[in-house]
Amino acid sequence: MNIQKLARSVFMGILSGNPQDEPMHYGEVFAAWTNLLGNNGMIAGYQALTHHAGDGDLKKLLEEGIQGLQNENHQLEELLKVNGIGLPAASPDRPSANLEDIPVGARFTDPEISATLSKDVAAGLVACSQAMGQSIREDIAMMYGQFHQAKAQFGAKVLKLNKEKGWLIPPPLHAKGNE
Repeated sequence: MNIQKLARSVFMGILSGNPQDEPMHYGEVFAAWTNLLGNNGMIAGYQALTHHAGDGDLKKLLEEGIQGLQNENHQLEELLKVNGIGLPAASPDRPSANLEDIPVGARFTDPEISATLSKDVAAGLVACSQAMGQSIREDIAMMYGQFHQAKAQFGAKVLKLNKEKGWLIPPPLHAKGNE
């Protein structure tokens, strides 16, 4: 048996059947591990930002964002554990704080907080698309497809809130004039 046939036989033996029995490749491991690490940081950040937010709708979105990240983390932790990969450290939950106790010069404003949510959603959509594109395990690609869909729906809520509250700062608009 030549080398190519042997390699194809081994490759097809590893990557056939139940995708959960297939090994993760380094790109899948890196994507899942860094996703979990980034989510841990965003959860801690969003918990702190809830203390800065004055707008009730924005606070609800921050809480929804935290819940979404925690849901992702549950799936990512399971995937990494099952595949024998150590988990990154997570920050402890932030203690409660009162908005009035935060000095005015140290507070984040509601538009700044909302812009942070928008930025994070955009970056998350790109990261999910990249993870889907590089996955060879169908279960991992589908998991990132679900994350992508949830982020897109959350991003639509953030966009709507930005428009309703007047916090949206659009880029220069192109209005083609009649000459």
